[in-house]
Amino acid sequence: MKLAEEIKRFVREEDGIGVVEVILILVVVIGLIIIFKKQLTTLVNNTFSNINDKAGTL
Repeated sequence: MKLAEEIKRFVREEDGIGVVEVILILVVVIGLIIIFKKQLTTLVNNTFSNINDKAGTL
């Protein structure tokens, strides 16, 4: 029964990150991804191209 009490205490505890904070962080991250989509796509494509080019030299 000690585990159940600890779980209840953890759920009631108000320390740490709340749901609102997590949602706000996600909104900011998604907004940045949308704003910089072209640059991120180019970066990822260049990175994978470099990986594929160098994989043949192993």
